[in-house]
Amino acid sequence: MNSYNFSENYMILRPEDVRFFDIFRVLWSDEIEKKAFVDYPNGKEENLNRRWRIFLSLLAQKILQLAAKPVSWFGSKFELWLNLISCNHDIFMLLYNALRGKVVLPVKESGTFLSILGHMDKRIHLDKNIKPDNCRYYSALSVMAAKISYENQAFVENVVRNHWNMELIGHYDFWNDFQRKCTTRAIMLHDKNAEPDIIVVAFRGTEPFDTDEWCTDCDVSWYELQGMGKIHGGFMKALGLLMHEGWPKDFEQDQNRPIAYYTIREKLKQLMQQSDRTKFILTGHSMGGALAILFPAVLAMHEQTDLLERLEGVYTFGQPRVGDEEFKRFMKFQLLTYGFTYLRFVYCNDVVPRLPTDDSTFLFKHFGTCIYYDSCYKGKIIPEEPYKNYVSPFAPLPRFVNAVWELLRSFIMPYMKGPDYAEGWFLKIIRWYGLIMPGLAAHNPQDYVNMTRLGSDSLYFRVREQNFRSVSDFGIAK
Repeated sequence: MNSYNFSENYMILRPEDVRFFDIFRVLWSDEIEKKAFVDYPNGKEENLNRRWRIFLSLLAQKILQLAAKPVSWFGSKFELWLNLISCNHDIFMLLYNALRGKVVLPVKESGTFLSILGHMDKRIHLDKNIKPDNCRYYSALSVMAAKISYENQAFVENVVRNHWNMELIGHYDFWNDFQRKCTTRAIMLHDKNAEPDIIVVAFRGTEPFDTDEWCTDCDVSWYELQGMGKIHGGFMKALGLLMHEGWPKDFEQDQNRPIAYYTIREKLKQLMQQSDRTKFILTGHSMGGALAILFPAVLAMHEQTDLLERLEGVYTFGQPRVGDEEFKRFMKFQLLTYGFTYLRFVYCNDVVPRLPTDDSTFLFKHFGTCIYYDSCYKGKIIPEEPYKNYVSPFAPLPRFVNAVWELLRSFIMPYMKGPDYAEGWFLKIIRWYGLIMPGLAAHNPQDYVNMTRLGSDSLYFRVREQNFRSVSDFGIAK
């Protein structure tokens, strides 16, 4: 077994080293500890007790790795097809232009080329009714930044500078030391319209046809860090965990292989030195939300007090669970110590915030303020989203009824709330798909943008009051 100096306890899966037959032997073999595809410290055989979890994770990752090329090929062609239709306005104009020999071809690096998720929600403007002094401003700005983080640099630059009147600091693709390629993306922008001015760091979530990122989500490997607890290995690798060094406090980077955590940390330090009033927020959708809340955890581990004191808040949308009960306690202490906001937005039946499961098998726990919205965009503050592990014998029927309503709603929303809430043909197809898989269809960015725009101010005032009481009580206790 290998050793990791930064962690005395861990359980690491290596699907690239396993054969299909060996995956199934995991369920009954007594010799799993001798296999190269499972790594754990000597004397920690209890880490292998949850065989079915290891089996499902290895099986999913192996299938994804084998399907990587065809899935990537199909995804790129499908994305190109969506942009081809968009460039020619619609399918009928595309056919008409084809007959005339005047088809407009999309350019992948252009400022008009959209990702698949971008085609679900094409809105690029910030809500003009939510001004910088509004209590909903940070969440509304965060979800839009998280949404455009899926797009190419030209698109992001055009939106940030020409539509938001802000400065784009960087559009980054970061190195994953375990996957040996750049798989993590983040954008940084500077909003000088707010008072005080704010730096926004948005991590991209999982792309639909990127199997490397799906492997990160499916990887149930974990590392236990002293004083912090057990943390999802896939998310740590995506943020910048080094294969042999772990999380060194200082690290000299290879400029051709930038690491997310260290690059963003140093850039924030430079920006914070320019003004003693500037603050920053972290955000992300899906896996991006997991990276957003993991970032301050590593800052705390490295005792980066100066940065943590300038952190205004973390706003995540459809974020999966990141760590265990001990990690939850560690992060609650950081929230109270430094007083930054952590709002975790969950839309209705979205399956991703309910993963990995919170039970005796997976051990993962949510924390922070959960703002849950139903399919009528009515929000409430709750300790945990309903059906917290998604699977329930009582859930399928109400989920199906709700999916039917979401499909009908997609046709009437512009009449109910205005043209800004109209849904395109592609998202309507996703709504049809939601009749079969409501948990995945509910993970789309459109619903999360709608939540922040249609939510009531009173809900945010209650959040602020609740956080203020928590910090005050903590101060008295200290």
